[in-house]
Amino acid sequence: MRIHKHVAAAAAAAAIALLATACGGGGGGTDAAAGGGGETLTVGMPNGVQTENHSPFATGSSALSLGYAFTIYEPLMMRNQARPSEEPLPWLADSVVWNEDFTEAVITPREGVTWSDGEEFTADDVAFSIQLRKDFDALNAAALPYDTIETDGTTVTVTFTAGQFVNQSKLYDLVMVPEHIWADVEDPTTDTNPEPVGTGPYTLESWTPQAATVVARDDYWGGEPAVPEIRYSSYNDNNALTTALTTGEAQWGWTFIADFENVYIAQDPEHYNQYAAGGLGIDVLYLNNETKPFDDKAFRQALNMVIDRQELVDVATSGVNPALTSVTGLPLPAGEEFLSPEYAGQEYAVDVEGARALLEDAGYTWEGEKLVDPDGEEVTFELVNPAGWNDYLTALDLIKNSAAELGATATVNPVNQDGWFADVIPGGDFQATLHWTDGGATPWDMYSDIMDGAHYKKLGEPATWNFGRFQNDDATQALADYAAAPDEAARAAALETVQKVFVEEVPGIAIWTRPATAQYSTQNYVGWPSEEDPYNQPQPTGVQAAQILMNLEPADG
Repeated sequence: MRIHKHVAAAAAAAAIALLATACGGGGGGTDAAAGGGGETLTVGMPNGVQTENHSPFATGSSALSLGYAFTIYEPLMMRNQARPSEEPLPWLADSVVWNEDFTEAVITPREGVTWSDGEEFTADDVAFSIQLRKDFDALNAAALPYDTIETDGTTVTVTFTAGQFVNQSKLYDLVMVPEHIWADVEDPTTDTNPEPVGTGPYTLESWTPQAATVVARDDYWGGEPAVPEIRYSSYNDNNALTTALTTGEAQWGWTFIADFENVYIAQDPEHYNQYAAGGLGIDVLYLNNETKPFDDKAFRQALNMVIDRQELVDVATSGVNPALTSVTGLPLPAGEEFLSPEYAGQEYAVDVEGARALLEDAGYTWEGEKLVDPDGEEVTFELVNPAGWNDYLTALDLIKNSAAELGATATVNPVNQDGWFADVIPGGDFQATLHWTDGGATPWDMYSDIMDGAHYKKLGEPATWNFGRFQNDDATQALADYAAAPDEAARAAALETVQKVFVEEVPGIAIWTRPATAQYSTQNYVGWPSEEDPYNQPQPTGVQAAQILMNLEPADG
């Protein structure tokens, strides 16, 4: 029987080399201080006043909001989210071995790891951490269909009720928690974890509503970090964080900076950097397929034909988000290997004349400059997104102008952010709105989020994805086939069907690549992810944070 073992010798060697760099020759502790390092690193996020909650599970906890959770808690494997097709690096797991149909994973935990309170990290901790997700739906954010979780000495075997080829990365990303602490927690879905204990390179030193401070462990399994102390500061808004980054008060963070080259980089071009790591996630104009005008495929197609994606990127994101070129919506080059041969070389191009001809063939007419649908009604629609989301709102203004090229009247309506998250998006109470997709190691997540009938909910009922209520039996079956396919040939065939439906039916309009972007300074530390060294995405609020921190070295070391 063929098995899939994610622990290639090269990957294991790379992980060992990475950690050896962190703990040797001027890379950590007192050596770093002697070499001119030892500076506190300030991480900034524009998330306002925080409420104390150190849970690695609770969405919106201060630990997750600011990112310090991922210096304390670590995942099983370390995925390169900048290069999603790469094999993951062993981290808390030495290996994860899948059976042929991806319904079973055998996890071998790394030896020699201790929790920050000195207790040994074991297979029982891995099994317990996964069992928590099975027992409490609220903790199973990845929605993995767990079946059994069993420990056999030094390994853990996890089975699933369906093949998990497309969800392997979600298993790898699971952070581990200590059984000897969490077994006594009455309700892990609400517990605020006041004294966090993890396997990561840092422990929590202090906390206030504006900042949390973590300090390096001297007994971390991967060696001693070069950065002895990290302060996670929460700024009131994007402008405040931008100021902190440009003045050097914060040295690592993420906020959207319009005209970042002049506003940020130019303040210290020798040290200030912004890296946008592209993956397989995109931003999409979700179209309500059950209300006018987007219940008509012809109008969806026509609007898709008149949107200038390069203009959207240049104006709305200051060139940060790479423009999409493939008509499949796949970001390239990350998605190159998944591109259907039918669409190889086919690129988006603005074609107003062709779009108007398509509408005319579908029964549309014009009264003066106003587009009139086959029912005799003027074509109008509303574009909505949260107030303050300047990149999205700017993009909506440009899309409104594109719609005007067809004679359609669009309006842009900034709405309350909480209402958008709670009611507008999940309930389908919109005609068109910008939203993101997941990334993942394959395009399955992207396409499923946009068009999978398995996510379909009637208007008014909360949906987790497929916000546009698109229904196509061929697409739904092909997405299911891709997820369960036993081999690459079957997956390729299923993906060809998915892409054909996406291109021809236009369930949503792919707008731009959604890179993971961050700003950082090399004034005190070097070794950050970059275009030249894309070992992971650069944001401080993801599971890869420990890998980045262990790759940093003093700038003058």
